[in-house]
Amino acid sequence: MSELIINSLPILLKGLVITLLLSIAAIVGSTLLGLLAAVLRTSRVPVAKQIAVFYTELFRGTPVLITLMFIYFGVAYFGYEINLFAAGILGLSIYQGAYIAEVFRAGIEAVPKGQWEVSWILGLSKRQTFLSVVLPQTRGIVLPPLVGQYLSLIKDTSIVSMIGMSELMHQGQAIVDRIGQPVVIYGLVALLYFVVCFPLSRWVQHHQTRSQLS
Repeated sequence: MSELIINSLPILLKGLVITLLLSIAAIVGSTLLGLLAAVLRTSRVPVAKQIAVFYTELFRGTPVLITLMFIYFGVAYFGYEINLFAAGILGLSIYQGAYIAEVFRAGIEAVPKGQWEVSWILGLSKRQTFLSVVLPQTRGIVLPPLVGQYLSLIKDTSIVSMIGMSELMHQGQAIVDRIGQPVVIYGLVALLYFVVCFPLSRWVQHHQTRSQLS
Protein backbone atom coordinates (compact mmCIF):
# COMPACT_ATOMS: atom_id res chain seq x y z
CA MET A 1 0.00 0.00 0.00
CA SER A 2 2.72 2.48 0.99
CA GLU A 3 4.73 1.60 -2.12
CA LEU A 4 1.68 2.22 -4.30
CA ILE A 5 1.17 5.64 -2.72
CA ILE A 6 4.86 6.58 -3.03
CA ASN A 7 4.96 5.54 -6.70
CA SER A 8 1.65 7.23 -7.60
CA LEU A 9 2.08 10.50 -5.74
CA PRO A 10 4.65 12.11 -8.13
CA ILE A 11 2.37 11.39 -11.10
CA LEU A 12 -0.65 12.81 -9.29
CA LEU A 13 1.30 15.89 -8.24
CA LYS A 14 2.15 16.56 -11.89
CA GLY A 15 -1.55 16.39 -12.63
CA LEU A 16 -2.23 18.71 -9.69
CA VAL A 17 0.13 21.32 -11.16
CA ILE A 18 -1.84 21.23 -14.42
CA THR A 19 -5.07 21.51 -12.44
CA LEU A 20 -3.79 24.56 -10.57
CA LEU A 21 -2.54 26.29 -13.73
CA LEU A 22 -5.84 25.58 -15.45
CA SER A 23 -7.78 26.84 -12.42
CA ILE A 24 -5.81 30.08 -12.15
CA ALA A 25 -6.19 30.86 -15.85
CA ALA A 26 -9.90 30.01 -15.81
CA ILE A 27 -10.47 32.08 -12.65
CA VAL A 28 -8.97 35.12 -14.36
CA GLY A 29 -10.91 34.53 -17.58
CA SER A 30 -14.25 33.82 -15.89
CA THR A 31 -13.91 36.82 -13.57
CA LEU A 32 -13.28 39.22 -16.43
CA LEU A 33 -16.06 37.70 -18.52
CA GLY A 34 -18.46 37.64 -15.58
CA LEU A 35 -17.76 41.26 -14.70
CA LEU A 36 -18.33 42.32 -18.31
CA ALA A 37 -21.62 40.40 -18.48
CA ALA A 38 -22.74 41.92 -15.16
CA VAL A 39 -21.99 45.44 -16.37
CA LEU A 40 -23.93 44.80 -19.58
CA ARG A 41 -26.84 43.29 -17.68
CA THR A 42 -27.11 46.26 -15.32
CA SER A 43 -26.77 48.79 -18.12
CA ARG A 44 -29.63 50.79 -19.60
CA VAL A 45 -28.88 49.67 -23.15
CA PRO A 46 -31.60 47.10 -24.05
CA VAL A 47 -29.53 45.21 -26.64
CA ALA A 48 -26.52 44.86 -24.34
CA LYS A 49 -28.76 43.78 -21.49
CA GLN A 50 -30.47 41.10 -23.60
CA ILE A 51 -27.13 39.73 -24.82
CA ALA A 52 -25.93 39.42 -21.23
CA VAL A 53 -29.19 37.75 -20.15
CA PHE A 54 -28.97 35.27 -23.03
CA TYR A 55 -25.36 34.41 -22.17
CA THR A 56 -25.97 33.86 -18.46
CA GLU A 57 -29.18 31.88 -18.90
CA LEU A 58 -27.73 29.72 -21.67
CA PHE A 59 -24.65 28.54 -19.82
CA ARG A 60 -26.30 28.32 -16.42
CA GLY A 61 -28.87 26.03 -18.00
CA THR A 62 -26.44 23.61 -19.66
CA PRO A 63 -23.83 21.18 -18.23
CA VAL A 64 -20.19 22.28 -18.21
CA LEU A 65 -19.25 19.10 -20.11
CA ILE A 66 -21.42 20.18 -23.05
CA THR A 67 -19.62 23.54 -23.13
CA LEU A 68 -16.20 21.85 -23.12
CA MET A 69 -17.18 19.34 -25.80
CA PHE A 70 -18.70 22.03 -27.99
CA ILE A 71 -15.58 24.19 -27.82
CA TYR A 72 -13.05 21.40 -28.28
CA PHE A 73 -14.83 19.51 -31.07
CA GLY A 74 -16.74 22.49 -32.45
CA VAL A 75 -13.57 24.40 -33.24
CA ALA A 76 -12.20 21.37 -35.10
CA TYR A 77 -15.50 21.05 -36.98
CA PHE A 78 -14.97 24.51 -38.44
CA GLY A 79 -11.46 23.58 -39.57
CA TYR A 80 -9.42 25.12 -36.77
CA GLU A 81 -7.20 23.56 -34.14
CA ILE A 82 -7.22 24.22 -30.42
CA ASN A 83 -5.04 22.49 -27.83
CA LEU A 84 -6.48 20.83 -24.76
CA PHE A 85 -5.25 23.45 -22.30
CA ALA A 86 -6.73 26.35 -24.29
CA ALA A 87 -10.02 24.47 -24.72
CA GLY A 88 -10.16 23.80 -20.97
CA ILE A 89 -9.50 27.44 -20.09
CA LEU A 90 -12.01 28.73 -22.62
CA GLY A 91 -14.71 26.24 -21.67
CA LEU A 92 -14.41 26.78 -17.92
CA SER A 93 -14.14 30.56 -18.31
CA ILE A 94 -17.28 30.80 -20.43
CA TYR A 95 -19.27 28.42 -18.22
CA GLN A 96 -18.23 29.79 -14.84
CA GLY A 97 -18.38 33.36 -16.16
CA ALA A 98 -22.15 33.01 -16.42
CA TYR A 99 -22.40 32.22 -12.69
CA ILE A 100 -19.87 34.87 -11.70
CA ALA A 101 -21.85 37.41 -13.73
CA GLU A 102 -24.81 36.86 -11.42
CA VAL A 103 -22.58 37.27 -8.37
CA PHE A 104 -21.29 40.60 -9.68
CA ARG A 105 -24.76 41.71 -10.76
CA ALA A 106 -26.11 41.14 -7.26
CA GLY A 107 -23.17 43.08 -5.82
CA ILE A 108 -23.60 46.01 -8.20
CA GLU A 109 -27.33 46.22 -7.53
CA ALA A 110 -26.67 46.09 -3.76
CA VAL A 111 -24.83 49.42 -3.92
CA PRO A 112 -27.38 52.15 -3.03
CA LYS A 113 -28.60 54.17 -6.00
CA GLY A 114 -27.79 57.30 -4.07
CA GLN A 115 -24.09 56.56 -4.54
CA TRP A 116 -24.53 56.99 -8.30
CA GLU A 117 -26.56 60.17 -7.91
CA VAL A 118 -24.09 61.80 -5.52
CA SER A 119 -21.20 60.94 -7.84
CA TRP A 120 -22.96 62.51 -10.80
CA ILE A 121 -23.70 65.64 -8.78
CA LEU A 122 -19.98 65.85 -8.00
CA GLY A 123 -19.26 65.79 -11.73
CA LEU A 124 -18.03 62.21 -12.12
CA SER A 125 -18.81 60.43 -15.37
CA LYS A 126 -20.59 57.05 -15.40
CA ARG A 127 -17.26 55.31 -16.01
CA GLN A 128 -15.54 57.17 -13.17
CA THR A 129 -18.47 56.48 -10.85
CA PHE A 130 -18.39 52.77 -11.59
CA LEU A 131 -14.62 52.37 -11.27
CA SER A 132 -14.05 54.67 -8.29
CA VAL A 133 -17.27 54.40 -6.29
CA VAL A 134 -19.38 51.37 -7.19
CA LEU A 135 -16.74 48.74 -7.98
CA PRO A 136 -14.79 49.12 -4.69
CA GLN A 137 -18.02 48.66 -2.72
CA THR A 138 -19.07 45.76 -4.92
CA ARG A 139 -15.78 43.96 -4.28
CA GLY A 140 -16.44 43.75 -0.56
CA ILE A 141 -19.98 42.46 -1.13
CA VAL A 142 -19.16 39.77 -3.69
CA LEU A 143 -15.87 38.43 -2.35
CA PRO A 144 -17.22 35.49 -0.25
CA PRO A 145 -19.65 34.16 -2.92
CA LEU A 146 -17.00 34.81 -5.57
CA VAL A 147 -14.45 32.64 -3.75
CA GLY A 148 -17.17 30.02 -3.34
CA GLN A 149 -17.63 30.05 -7.10
CA TYR A 150 -13.88 29.69 -7.56
CA LEU A 151 -14.03 26.54 -5.43
CA SER A 152 -16.68 25.18 -7.77
CA LEU A 153 -14.45 26.02 -10.73
CA ILE A 154 -11.46 24.18 -9.24
CA LYS A 155 -13.58 21.06 -8.77
CA ASP A 156 -15.02 21.41 -12.28
CA THR A 157 -11.50 21.08 -13.71
CA SER A 158 -11.87 17.32 -13.16
CA ILE A 159 -14.40 17.28 -16.01
CA VAL A 160 -11.68 18.44 -18.43
CA SER A 161 -10.31 14.90 -18.21
CA MET A 162 -13.22 13.92 -20.48
CA ILE A 163 -11.51 15.62 -23.43
CA GLY A 164 -8.17 13.99 -22.58
CA MET A 165 -6.34 16.69 -20.64
CA SER A 166 -3.77 15.26 -18.23
CA GLU A 167 -4.90 17.09 -15.12
CA LEU A 168 -5.24 15.51 -11.69
CA MET A 169 -8.35 13.42 -12.36
CA HIS A 170 -7.03 12.16 -15.70
CA GLN A 171 -3.74 11.11 -14.13
CA GLY A 172 -5.61 9.26 -11.41
CA GLN A 173 -7.76 7.48 -13.99
CA ALA A 174 -4.64 6.50 -15.96
CA ILE A 175 -3.05 4.93 -12.86
CA VAL A 176 -6.25 3.02 -12.07
CA ASP A 177 -6.46 1.74 -15.65
CA ARG A 178 -2.87 0.56 -15.45
CA ILE A 179 -2.59 -1.01 -12.00
CA GLY A 180 -6.07 -0.96 -10.46
CA GLN A 181 -6.56 -0.02 -6.79
CA PRO A 182 -9.27 2.60 -7.47
CA VAL A 183 -10.10 3.15 -3.81
CA VAL A 184 -6.51 4.10 -2.94
CA ILE A 185 -5.85 6.18 -6.07
CA TYR A 186 -9.13 8.06 -6.09
CA GLY A 187 -8.70 8.56 -2.36
CA LEU A 188 -5.38 10.29 -3.06
CA VAL A 189 -6.99 12.37 -5.80
CA ALA A 190 -9.76 13.44 -3.42
CA LEU A 191 -7.18 14.28 -0.75
CA LEU A 192 -5.23 16.53 -3.13
CA TYR A 193 -8.42 18.36 -4.14
CA PHE A 194 -9.24 18.73 -0.45
CA VAL A 195 -5.81 20.20 0.32
CA VAL A 196 -6.38 22.86 -2.34
CA CYS A 197 -10.03 23.66 -1.63
CA PHE A 198 -10.24 23.38 2.15
CA PRO A 199 -8.26 26.56 2.99
CA LEU A 200 -10.41 28.60 0.60
CA SER A 201 -13.58 27.07 2.02
CA ARG A 202 -12.50 27.89 5.57
CA TRP A 203 -11.66 31.44 4.55
CA VAL A 204 -15.16 31.92 3.12
CA GLN A 205 -16.76 30.57 6.31
CA HIS A 206 -14.54 32.78 8.47
CA HIS A 207 -15.31 35.87 6.38
CA GLN A 208 -19.06 35.21 6.49
CA THR A 209 -18.93 34.71 10.27
CA ARG A 210 -17.10 38.01 10.75
CA SER A 211 -19.61 39.78 8.50
CA GLN A 212 -22.55 38.46 10.52
CA LEU A 213 -20.95 39.48 13.82
CA SER A 214 -20.21 42.98 12.55
